[in-house]
Amino acid sequence: MVMSRVLITGGAGFIGSHLADELLAHGYVVRVLDSLIPQVHGADRRRPAYLAPDVELVEGDVRDPTAVRRALHGVDVVYHLAARVGAGQSMYELAEYISVNTHGSAMLLEALIAQPVRRLIVASCMSIYGEGLYRDKQEQAHEHVQRTPDQLVRGDWEPRAPDGSELVPVPTPETKAPGLASIYALSKHDQERMCLLVSAAYQIPTVALRFFNVYGPRQARSSPHAGVLAIFAARYLNGKPPLIFEDGRQRRDFVHVRDITAGCRLALEVAGAAGGVFNLASGEALTIRAIADRMAEALGTPIEPQITGQHRTGDMRHCVADIGLAHRVLGYQPRIELAAGLTELAGWLATQAATDHVEATRAGLAERGRVR
Repeated sequence: MVMSRVLITGGAGFIGSHLADELLAHGYVVRVLDSLIPQVHGADRRRPAYLAPDVELVEGDVRDPTAVRRALHGVDVVYHLAARVGAGQSMYELAEYISVNTHGSAMLLEALIAQPVRRLIVASCMSIYGEGLYRDKQEQAHEHVQRTPDQLVRGDWEPRAPDGSELVPVPTPETKAPGLASIYALSKHDQERMCLLVSAAYQIPTVALRFFNVYGPRQARSSPHAGVLAIFAARYLNGKPPLIFEDGRQRRDFVHVRDITAGCRLALEVAGAAGGVFNLASGEALTIRAIADRMAEALGTPIEPQITGQHRTGDMRHCVADIGLAHRVLGYQPRIELAAGLTELAGWLATQAATDHVEATRAGLAERGRVR
């Protein structure tokens, strides 16, 4: 049987390269379209050494219709991962984020209208939720939760009900209304909705996957807008304490990249996934302070994190996934325990050089009024 030829946009990056490995291991032929931007791949913009040699790399921008048409030639399936990432950066590089994430998706979709595929899988993001789902003392759900500026200035970090009582965070399902708190979140919502809208109009079976906090080897370790674990690791490896906003008790959902890529493959192979939107995560809550301590332990660097008591405008307090739908429909089940995942990550980091951009990034955000 001839296996599908798959295109991964943004496939030379962290998640995309692991997805290529997952698909190759299951017999797929993989092509990647990637612009190899310097912020992720360095100034030399070379093919990353970790990208499997069996992957065909097409260097090009998702906004370039010629590059997109070339990459789509002979392809049966598309994973759309190409995007600029980072909520903070998106608030001062608005045009770039909208151009790559929204306009780039539109260019890809125009090409797919002319050359349909049997499945499109788009990488969405937890950021579109804003705050997660909460319940009050009467078990009433609260979807549209916002912390006021005055509340944050007082260091009153927990979201509150209209009567002032503290709300309790609960797992966030896919049905929760969006709460778009950054240009990045807006652009990821655009990507998701555009893909689903066009797919319905042109009968291209499409699946949207909302990734939560993904970690693992190959994560950009020196980018100022990398994931929180990569940023913490860069601080520890440079002998400095990680800087934690608010009080460190905000909760997130950390999921290993290989669990994410297994879910991505299932989104292709499960017939009933088409048209669906699914959270991909661990389903486990962990505070930012706890993840910093776990990272320090894995790296063998007993440095206490610094709790700044400051806040970043637009940050959510708590967001942890309800992964029940992905489990029921896709058969998705995260398998990599955090301790094992962090040990693996620490081993990989030990072989890498990590540049610490935290102070410069924090100063830049403060200049723009994003940190208070």
